[in-house]
This record gives sequence, C-alpha cells and structure tokens, in this order.
Amino acid sequence: MKSKAVSSILSNWIPKIFSFLTALFIVLAVRFMNVNDRIVTLPLDVILPSDYQAASLVPDTVDAVITGSDSIIYLVDPSEITATADFSQVDGPGIVRVPVSLEYRDDVYTRDGLVVSARPSSVRILFEEIK
Repeated sequence: MKSKAVSSILSNWIPKIFSFLTALFIVLAVRFMNVNDRIVTLPLDVILPSDYQAASLVPDTVDAVITGSDSIIYLVDPSEITATADFSQVDGPGIVRVPVSLEYRDDVYTRDGLVVSARPSSVRILFEEIK
C-alpha cells in the first residue's frame, strides 16, 4: 500500500514539476501585473546648518513614487506626504549627502500594500564656511 502511494507520486515527476512551475509563474505574473507607479512632485523641506552656507544649489522639490495597484494609488492624497532633508549635522565644508525622509501615515499605505519612496533617495549640497 505504501509503495503504491510513493510510486504514484514519483511517476511522471517531470510533468508534475513543470505544471507546478507554470502555475507558480501564472500566480506571480497576475499578482505583479497590476502593480504600477504614480509619481508626484513634493516640496522638499531642507534644514541647513547654522555654521555653514550652501555653495551649490539647494533642491526645493523631490519626486515621491507611490507603487501599488492601479485602483488604489490614485486615491492617495499627495498633500499628506512631507519630504525633508536634514543637513543640520554638517560639521565641515565640502559635499554632504543626506537621505530624503518621507513622512506619512504608515497604516494607510501598508494596509493596502502601497510602497512610497523618494526619487532621488538622497540629496547632496556643497557647503562652505560663512565669511
């Protein structure tokens, strides 16, 4: 009895594995086909250090990329997302790079499977001593 069950499982194992992989591919394709990006431009709040001045251009906007299902990404209100780049810890002249921090209500986005990221993910500014 036991050998009959084992032999039925192991017989024709190549078509069974191929069928399983095909089914897995179809499930993943359907799952990720409906994922799209929505790009919105947000004002960037740049916090500058008090001891140094910016010698290069200071960016004033950043793109927020909202990734998720088409039916949900256009329901997101971009005015609820704030972007910040904090250069307050600069301790010397030169080029400094800091990450862009996006603040929003996590529960609204993660519950529906949305991902919000900044593009570019970091900004850099050249600083020089105040004369």
